[in-house]
Amino acid sequence: MEPLSHTLRRDPASSTALVAVPTAGSAPLANDAQRVLRNTYALLSMTLLFSAGVAATAVGLALPAPGLLLTLGGMFGLLFLVHKVKDSGWALPAVFAFTGFMGYTLGPMLTKTLSLPGGAQVVTMALGATGAVFLALSAWVLTTRRDFSAMGGFLFAGMVVALLAGLAAVFLQMPALGLAVSAMVALLSAGLILFETSRIVNGGETNYVMATVGLYISIFNLFSSLLALFGFGGSEE
Repeated sequence: MEPLSHTLRRDPASSTALVAVPTAGSAPLANDAQRVLRNTYALLSMTLLFSAGVAATAVGLALPAPGLLLTLGGMFGLLFLVHKVKDSGWALPAVFAFTGFMGYTLGPMLTKTLSLPGGAQVVTMALGATGAVFLALSAWVLTTRRDFSAMGGFLFAGMVVALLAGLAAVFLQMPALGLAVSAMVALLSAGLILFETSRIVNGGETNYVMATVGLYISIFNLFSSLLALFGFGGSEE
């Protein structure tokens, strides 16, 4: 349902009185939703900059990839930690630990991409496309206030399938399957940006720490997927 605003119209029963008539449009966000949205975007900006700094350091020092098991263990372990301390003073250090670790895992991928012909352009394209998609989808939700909460189950199931298919692509060494998984994850990540922003706007998410982590993961997955897709195209040239 579209939010309602009000306009003033003359009451037919009176020559002078004006009455408020509800009209379709954008109503102001509730105070709680505004607070969560403001805090989420502030923390998201800081964690993205921190993560980018860690990734750049990993590239500059040519740090090795942490490996599949360490990546999955570190990611899910730190996610569990963030969830456990989300309402305490340890929430912010846990969020920065998680996003810093994810930035470290991104470093070797960037190093590999930069070694390709036109690698710098690939990274720039992936970064620009990620930013454009995030801004466009966020603006759409904030403008329309549409509720995408019904997509949650489908998106979660899709990410589970993508994770299993991605593991199969690694162990079976099937580049074509890996490319298909990257395209699938990119689409699912775009859907998750809609879902998570909608939850904040409509009051479904009231903890800005968890909202930040959700959006960060979607942006990270979108960027890494686009990096793989654009890098694959670059490697074929």
